[in-house]
This record gives sequence, C-alpha cells and structure tokens, in this order.
Amino acid sequence: MCENLILSIDSAVIQFASDFSRKINKPISRIIEDYLIELKEKDSNDLPQDLQELYGIFEGIETPDKKEFKRMFHEKHGN
Repeated sequence: MCENLILSIDSAVIQFASDFSRKINKPISRIIEDYLIELKEKDSNDLPQDLQELYGIFEGIETPDKKEFKRMFHEKHGN
C-alpha cells in the first residue's frame, strides 16, 4: 500500500535529487524508498556486509565438535 509523505528538504538537495533522478531514470520517491528499505535491513542485521554474505554458508553441513577440531589441528600441525 502506497501513501503520500510530505518532506521539507533544502532546495540544493532537491535540485541534486532531481538531477540524480533523471540520470538514473528513477523517481525521487523510489530512490528514497529504496534507501529507507536498505537502512531498515541494515538496522535489523548488525553484521557487516562481508559477514552477512557468509551467514548460513555452512547450513546443512555437519561440522565436527570442538574436540574433533582440536584433534584435526594437532594432526595437521604435529603439536
């Protein structure tokens, strides 16, 4: 559901937004909406982007427990 929103913005920013909007062929309202959606997603996920991309990468893969990791480490490094 779309609703109207009235904003008070500096005229120089409005001019920039208008020029940018024409440049990327996207309405100013859509640019702002996309930006706010991005902020909302960022706020709900405090992980940095590079970690977000890794999140869940091992999902469904059985991983060894702590003792098994230690054993594998010692076998590899001879300690």
